[in-house]
Amino acid sequence: MRLIAVLTIVLATAGTVQAADPTFPSSAGNLTVQTVASGLVHPWSLAFLPDGRMLVTERLGRMRIVARNGQLSPSLGNVPKVFAASQGGLLDVILDRNFAQNHTIYFSYAEPFNGGGRTSLARARLDDGEVPRLEDVKVIYRQFGPPSHGNHFGSRIVQAKDGSLFVTNGEHFTDRNMAQTFDNDLGKIVHITPDGAPASGNPFANKPGARPEIWSYGHRNPQGLAFNPADGKLWEQEHGPMGGDEINLILPGHNYGWPLVSYGLNYSGTPVGTGKATMEGVDDPLWHWTPSIAPSGMTFYTGDLFPAWKGSLFNGALKFRMLVRLELAGDKVVKEERMLQDLGERIRDVRQGPDGGLYLLTDNSSGRILRVAPAK
Repeated sequence: MRLIAVLTIVLATAGTVQAADPTFPSSAGNLTVQTVASGLVHPWSLAFLPDGRMLVTERLGRMRIVARNGQLSPSLGNVPKVFAASQGGLLDVILDRNFAQNHTIYFSYAEPFNGGGRTSLARARLDDGEVPRLEDVKVIYRQFGPPSHGNHFGSRIVQAKDGSLFVTNGEHFTDRNMAQTFDNDLGKIVHITPDGAPASGNPFANKPGARPEIWSYGHRNPQGLAFNPADGKLWEQEHGPMGGDEINLILPGHNYGWPLVSYGLNYSGTPVGTGKATMEGVDDPLWHWTPSIAPSGMTFYTGDLFPAWKGSLFNGALKFRMLVRLELAGDKVVKEERMLQDLGERIRDVRQGPDGGLYLLTDNSSGRILRVAPAK
């Protein structure tokens, strides 16, 4: 009887350890989705360190290092206080292009301001020793304008080849018409130096009364930003209202329409602005989702793990809980593929890993890092 009991325990344990990862169909064949790490609280952004570990933000105000085996570090010290309400908190994080030499990172967050929060960008040096922490933390940019009380912070960051930074700003779900005026940063993408000064060549630098850091305007709540490595062009993704989520090609000085035009409707069901989807002087989106999928996080795929997907643009979806692949021909979207819908997870961020896998952050109180790879 003891032998039978022992065999039962061994077999049960073996069955647990060897349980297969779930698989999902796709145009590249069946996909396997592996849990790399769990136990994260509303993770928002992911950056890969040179040794394959991951730097992850949690919206409540924690930043952690995740080992390759999924072990979570304690919360890093010296992270600034955040306005952790509704959509606000600790948001995007990226490594400096010269991180291997300077250990510099940039991170955005909703900084407490006048009873609410505003998008701010800080620079710090990552000390990932025995007690990991941030050193020399300095806020280099603060969104200019009235605060948000919990919505539309934008907050994605990318760094150009020259070291300058682009940062997305939402319109705070307050006076959305400020997205069309130049005396504030609401509903704008800004372009700054690594020290936070307006970058040279910005389109409104010499316009009287305009904020010199503004690069583009007329945005609602941009939560995706990426350079296309094929040609260096800057692409952006933003939430529409009830419908009208957009993918845009971002050009200096251009107007992207909010709140004058939209493919969506106000939450009340009334028309947005002019009631039209397009108008002269406004750039049309390259792609839009109506009804809204609530997109967040985007990356261009360049890896070898999925050869058929090279050059595709991947987007997470919060509301529709899926991963979306857009197939491109130059600056045109020619095909959409929706996948992982049966996973049932809110996808907050999408990153390509150094191994060519796609890494996803799931946005909930028990969030995970997932790795998407071809099924064997």
